[in-house]
Amino acid sequence: MPTMDLTEETFEAALADNTIMFIDFWAEWCGPCKAFGPVYERVSEDHPDVLFAKVDTEDQQALAGSFGIRSIPTTVVFKEGVGVFMQPGALPEEALQDLVGKVKELDMDDVRTMIAKQEAEAKAAAGDDAGCCSDPSCSN
Repeated sequence: MPTMDLTEETFEAALADNTIMFIDFWAEWCGPCKAFGPVYERVSEDHPDVLFAKVDTEDQQALAGSFGIRSIPTTVVFKEGVGVFMQPGALPEEALQDLVGKVKELDMDDVRTMIAKQEAEAKAAAGDDAGCCSDPSCSN
């Protein structure tokens, strides 16, 4: 499957319509991006069940900004609408193929359980920071 150019307007629909979506954040002037592009294309051809998308960070600055992209290329991966991977730098072809396989095998029930646990721990920690006790003279 050829890669798809993503925009701020097409992002949500692409995410909703695809179980797995890989995104390559890149720019025309970026040498490592140009080197990674053909690798990304080859791997996309091996996995027609996965959406491989590209975001031109010069053209889609708001979308890149929403991901906090600070260096390119950066690869971002979603499975079932959940972000499961983000890494700056060009991946070697073998590593990208391996990543696709691992994402396909990823048990999203386990991922959602881990996310819920982390959110509950963060919420509890935030509650602890609000005050450790009811004593107004307490310095914690």
